[in-house]
Order: sequence, then C-alpha cells, then structure tokens
Amino acid sequence: MSTDYLKRILTSKVYDVAIESALESASQVSSHIGNTVLLKREDTQPVFSFKLRGAYNKMASLAPAELKRGVIAASAGNHAQGVALAAKRLGCRAVIVMPVTTPQVKVDAVRGLGGEVVLIGDSFSDSAEHARELEKKEKLTFVHPFDDPDVIAGQGTVGMEILRQHPDPIDAIFVAIGGGGLISGVAAYVKQLRPDIKVIGVQTVDSDAMVRSVKAGRRVTLNDVGLFSDGTAVKQVGLETFKLVREYVDDFVLVDTDAICAAIKDVFQDTRSVLEPAGALALAGAKRYAADNAWKGKTMVAITSGANMNFDRLRFVADRADVGQAREAVFALTIPEKRGSFLRLCEAVGNRSVTEFNYRISDAETAHVFVGLQISSTAEQERLANSFRKKGFPTLDLSGNEMAKTHLRYMVGGRSELAEHEMLFRFEFPERPGALTRFLGAMNPNWNISLFHYRNQGDDYGRILVGIQVPPADKKVFKAFLDGLGYPYWNESDNPAYRLFL
Repeated sequence: MSTDYLKRILTSKVYDVAIESALESASQVSSHIGNTVLLKREDTQPVFSFKLRGAYNKMASLAPAELKRGVIAASAGNHAQGVALAAKRLGCRAVIVMPVTTPQVKVDAVRGLGGEVVLIGDSFSDSAEHARELEKKEKLTFVHPFDDPDVIAGQGTVGMEILRQHPDPIDAIFVAIGGGGLISGVAAYVKQLRPDIKVIGVQTVDSDAMVRSVKAGRRVTLNDVGLFSDGTAVKQVGLETFKLVREYVDDFVLVDTDAICAAIKDVFQDTRSVLEPAGALALAGAKRYAADNAWKGKTMVAITSGANMNFDRLRFVADRADVGQAREAVFALTIPEKRGSFLRLCEAVGNRSVTEFNYRISDAETAHVFVGLQISSTAEQERLANSFRKKGFPTLDLSGNEMAKTHLRYMVGGRSELAEHEMLFRFEFPERPGALTRFLGAMNPNWNISLFHYRNQGDDYGRILVGIQVPPADKKVFKAFLDGLGYPYWNESDNPAYRLFL
C-alpha cells in the first residue's frame, strides 16, 4: 500500500489544473507564539481550495466512456468546485449534490463553472446518500471527495510540494480533517520520506469523527456535526482514509469556533487574505498544539486549505476573533445603583481598551453591566476579574459563555420604570483610553446614567448611546454641559425605536 501511494502521488496529473502553491512565512503569528509558522497556501488555487487536485486526478484517470456519461459528486462546497472545474476542462457533465447549509458563495461558484447543483440534506453524509441514488439512476461515475485512492493521491501532492519547498527541518505539519483525504495523502507521502516530521490532524470539537474513530479503533458515525467549519462537517470518515490515518498520523488536536476565528484574523494580518473556517483550521490547531505542549523555536507548517468564505460570516468572525486569541475578556459586573458608581467602574477599568459596554437601569439597589475588555492573555483575564472583585464589584467571567457571546451582548436593555426624566443621546467619542472617564467626570453628580451602550467597531471614533436622567430644571445647564464636551452628539429622545423598545 505504501509504495503504491508514493507512485500514485508522484504520477498524479494535478498540474493540468492546479498550481504549486506557495509556502510562506507567517511572520506576525510566528512572533506571537515563538515558533516559525509556514503557511502552505492552498487557498490560492484556481478554485480557492486544494480540492481540485484530487478531483482532477480521479477524473483524468476515467475511461472515455465514463467521461462521456458524466460524473456526480457530493460536497460541502470545495470538492464540488474542483469537480466542476475538472469537468469543464475535460468536457464532461458534472452533477453536484450539496448540503442546504453550503455557503452561497460556493453554490454560485459551482454553477459558474457549469456544474448542475442539487441542494439536499444538512451535512456531507446526507448529500452523499442522495448522490449515490442519482449515480445508479443516471449511470454517472461517483467522484468521492475523500475516500478514493486517486483522490487521496491528488491531495498528497500538497505534501510532496512542502518537502520540496522546505528541505530544512520541519517539526510538524498540521492538516485539517473532514473526511480525511488531504491528511491521508500528505501523511502517506511525508512519513515515508521524512518520518521525523510529525503529521498532526486538526478537527473542531463538534465535528471530530476521525479523532473519535481512531480512539474507538473503528469508524464512528456522529449524530450531528457543527456547521461553522462547513468544509469539514463530516459525520463519518472514509474506510481508506481511516486506514491511512491510523497508520501514518502522529497526533490530533481539537479547536473551537473562537480559535478558528482567531486564526482567520491571524492569516489576514499576515497575508491580507481571508480564509474560510475550514481553511484556517490547521493554523488554529498549530497554535493550540504549540501552547499545550509548550513548544518554542519549532518549525510548523499549517495547510491553509480554502478561502471560500461567505462574506456575511465575516461579522461573526470579527466579533469572536479577539476572544479566540485571548485578546478579549467578557464580564458581567454588579455595581451599586447610586451616583458615582459608573465613574468608579470606569476608573477600575483604567486605560484598557473597551470593546463593549452595555447597561440599562433596572433595579433600585444594584445595576448589572456587561463589559468587554481587550487583554493580552488568559492570565490577565483572571487578574482583571480578581481586581474588580477587590474593588467591590461582584464579577462573573462570561468569556467562555456561548450564549453571552453570541446573544446576550446584543440584548442588554429594555424598558424601565426607574428611568424618570430620561434623555437619550448618541455621541461620537475619540477612540482612545480615558474619553469615557472624561465624559463622566464632567457630568453633574445629580444626573444619573440610566442606559449605556458602546461597541468597538474598529473606527477612529467610538459610537456611544447614553440615557441620562436630567431633572427638567437642569435642562439649560445640561445643554451647556453637552456643548462644552466637544464631542459630536445627537438627541434621540424622540426616536420611535427608543420609544418602542427602551
């Protein structure tokens, strides 16, 4: 089997359609984690993914009669584009069955290449079942996305290129795993020529079929798979890939959604390229593995396997990247509901950059404030929580709370019977430490803040919404205070949305 795969990889026909992708240094992330990180840029392939290698190698080996009848594939997206491109190049029909959860960018790309798209099921496994039915019905040739020797050999050319491009020592190659085609091909090649190099598989905590299968000694079928990393959302790995992974892969590492978002940001900062979640999975795993094993000074290769990102997902990625890099901590703080408490809290925050500040008056005795702060490490997160508690603010760390990070941070608010004489204003503050403290310090102590919302949007100016309880007799003095601040502001007290919801 071993020699067969070496020969298959060395004689693969991938370069009719694929490029030899670059192996680039990721200088910023290397500096951050204290290891040399090299990115194998498979996201730069013609279909923005490595998948065209295996698809074309398989289809180029078909008999003319098979090509004439056409091919069928089931795919979460990138294999689909590879098959569609190969079919276009070889002049044959391609039917692609895709899960309904596939990002629209991938569906459009397949159609743009001439593929006939059928959307069905929630995962690859559901789509594959339907594709097998169509295969028999229409006498098409099935091009499997991972469990086929020709497909595996095509993907193995990635490993061949890495060794050719970097003859110097490599400590580990990190590879994302869905069904296992890429890691099987890479490991089958690398471990025979450079057995000293570790090949480490990376999966998400909610789509870890390969890790569970290797532990169980048999292929395990997951009931459900996480869909954030849709390119690796596979319920059951392949027979052939399972055998190869058991023989050649050294270790595995699991990562969560926040870690993937952080890795997407890392690659953007180093390359100005935006990866899809599955494409950043290997780097997320490399960072986690290095941290868990206290690696320093090692040379690690991460295969950036795809860049077919749904643009609408970028908002979520941006929100979660700092949490995944341990650069944002999220807290629920309780403060006394009395004048000056908000200022004391801001003084406790100090000069740290605030990413989010949410508050709505709701109780006569205490107030609950939702705060996000930029940090440099998880150790700083713990120190911050302890510091708030010592200053008399009961503190709940929400940094690992999925509901709080996904939903609650945008829902703090509501009507309040205690918000008497409330006026609502929008402000633009200069985005620098101390701006909020200056605002609060200039306020008359008789005016109470009853609502506050701030979220860092990455701009030069912070956009802040503030509810202030101003007695009618103080209106003139309050106007002078606003004008004296020097910050642009808008009175939103008559805004119909405010009247309706707050």
